[in-house]
Amino acid sequence: MASHKGSEGVVKVGSNAIGELRAWNLEHSSSTIETTSMGDDAITRVAGLKSWSGSADALWDETDAGQTALTAGSSVSMTFAGEGTTTGDTIYTGSAIVTGISRSASYDGLVEVSFTFEGDGDLSTSTAA
Repeated sequence: MASHKGSEGVVKVGSNAIGELRAWNLEHSSSTIETTSMGDDAITRVAGLKSWSGSADALWDETDAGQTALTAGSSVSMTFAGEGTTTGDTIYTGSAIVTGISRSASYDGLVEVSFTFEGDGDLSTSTAA
């Protein structure tokens, strides 16, 4: 069983990696449609529409091309790579709409930024070339 360190992860906006990346989250889900009819003893379902969403957290860098490409309401192409982008590594790609940007700072820390997004269409799984 393969294990991967979180530090191997990469998130790209277009061809630009998000710089100063600290963490990311990616959720891929499917709705269900109930097919139960009168006389059935148990609820039955079929898979419905798929969706995906996620977030990325970074140290704020106003000069980073990956971060500046993420503006609220923008439609972007995204790539998520949990093990890196070396040939053969698993990657997830899709179009997303940026739904939120949150910046925070404390007197004894660095300025941080969090981006949230929702998928626009399907999320594809492939391997890096």
